[in-house]
Amino acid sequence: MISNNSLRNSVSHIFAGVLLDFDGTIIDSTEAIVENWRRVAKELNIDYQEIVSTSHGRRSIDVLRELDPSKANWDYVTAMESRIPYLTETSAVEIPGARKLLESLDRSRVPYAIVTSGSRALLDGWLRILHLPQPKEVIVAEDVAVGKPDPEGYRKAREKICYGNKTMGDILVIEDAPAGVKAGKDAGCKVLGVATTHAVKQLKDAGADWVVENCQHVQVIDDGGEGHFCFNFYPTL
Repeated sequence: MISNNSLRNSVSHIFAGVLLDFDGTIIDSTEAIVENWRRVAKELNIDYQEIVSTSHGRRSIDVLRELDPSKANWDYVTAMESRIPYLTETSAVEIPGARKLLESLDRSRVPYAIVTSGSRALLDGWLRILHLPQPKEVIVAEDVAVGKPDPEGYRKAREKICYGNKTMGDILVIEDAPAGVKAGKDAGCKVLGVATTHAVKQLKDAGADWVVENCQHVQVIDDGGEGHFCFNFYPTL
């Protein structure tokens, strides 16, 4: 629920498109991710908490390069991540307001893309299980040479939704992790942090232009004219 204080401090901005991180921003799959790394850690004979503490927002292939380079290949990662949505009885849950936000982007015909550190198999699995709106454009782990905080993913996604028009206008990135915030800023985008997995200060320190509690605090207001769209935010600060 949006507080009266947040309503008083709401801000509006015009954007030409939106790029959204997935895990931590649209869904919370913590339980399944922890179970996945627990199994990998057992296989590698290490403490799974060492992996969990440094893996959020990063591609599995980059994590595995540090743990066991022999497993840092797409065949292993795809097979591993295709199982993640089925590892726990309690599947991933939607971040509050995420489904409504995706539906409003579709309804208003806002150009948008999902930019995730997960593989295509992982993204497709969660979209199918949770029956979430299917994005027209995605950038997944296999699509980039370097993962976040490198801006490659967001740069590629920006090009996709801008259709090569470099003067299209401001693009909004919505992210929950400092690495993703930095990637979005370095890609030349405005960044809205959602404080679902990290503290407000961490997101601000990474460069977030605004921070909100979750997707409930983001609203598509109306068509801003000439391919631009008006958004309202209800920042925590």
